[in-house]
Amino acid sequence: MLPAVVKLCCGISYPHLRTMAGLQRPAISALGQEVAHRQRSGQIRLPAWVSHVGWQIGTPQPQLTESGKREDSRPSPLDEEELMCIRQGQEALTKALDILGNQNGWKTELTEVNGDVIYSKVLSGGRKVFRLETVFDATPEEIHRVLWKVEEMPQWNPSIKNIKVLKQAGPETMVTHEVSAETAGNLIGQRDFLSVRHFCRQDSCIYLGGAATHLEVFPPQKGFVRAEDGPTGIVIEPLDSDTGRSRFTWLLNMDVKGWLPKSIVNQALPRAQVDFIRHLRRRLAEGSTPR
Repeated sequence: MLPAVVKLCCGISYPHLRTMAGLQRPAISALGQEVAHRQRSGQIRLPAWVSHVGWQIGTPQPQLTESGKREDSRPSPLDEEELMCIRQGQEALTKALDILGNQNGWKTELTEVNGDVIYSKVLSGGRKVFRLETVFDATPEEIHRVLWKVEEMPQWNPSIKNIKVLKQAGPETMVTHEVSAETAGNLIGQRDFLSVRHFCRQDSCIYLGGAATHLEVFPPQKGFVRAEDGPTGIVIEPLDSDTGRSRFTWLLNMDVKGWLPKSIVNQALPRAQVDFIRHLRRRLAEGSTPR
């Protein structure tokens, strides 16, 4: 099925045991804390747009060495392009929460025998988005480690031909190029994606978010239709009753481009989500991330 869907530019959750507002507040708080921490450590130079977000930013201080001398051990500042990548990832996360925060209009799309459920709704403008909910026998950290090693995805997911990290903007953000595989039964065909991916942690939850991006040095590739995703994402949270298991919610929001009828696209996307979860479940069962 559509391999591209498999990419996790990714992450937001729909609430199960609490309201969306209860989830949105810690997620937004995590974004602000993350940027504040980066600025205090001297890792980033904040551009003008930060003042409009309302984050409270401190001043980094040099550290004292054992000899009593002041030593500036701050990492090299990120450049403006890297900061913009971080901002795009954070904005994708916030927008995905906004989509899920409106609980009206969700309908059951399909239910698998193992309990996986996919819901759908139509946004203004006519695009249909999909929300998959499932449970994994793995911790949030185990799942995240597999998902964040994006260049290894083709090893366990046959619907991805290759993924390459083009730019790293700190440890939590990257820009990737992905090419979907030419697999039997793929209703949509081969696509490529240029995406920004970002993650953050808040308490025991891990959020991944992302969206399509643009690089002057990496225009659309000959022979491929460049699809666009986002805002889309994933949230991974431990089950309250079992810290060794996780609730996994994936919001898929994608424009595959081309001239395909919506009916074909809307049939392929949820099936692609199901296929991806099956491959991810198998990867986790193989013990690729030991506890």
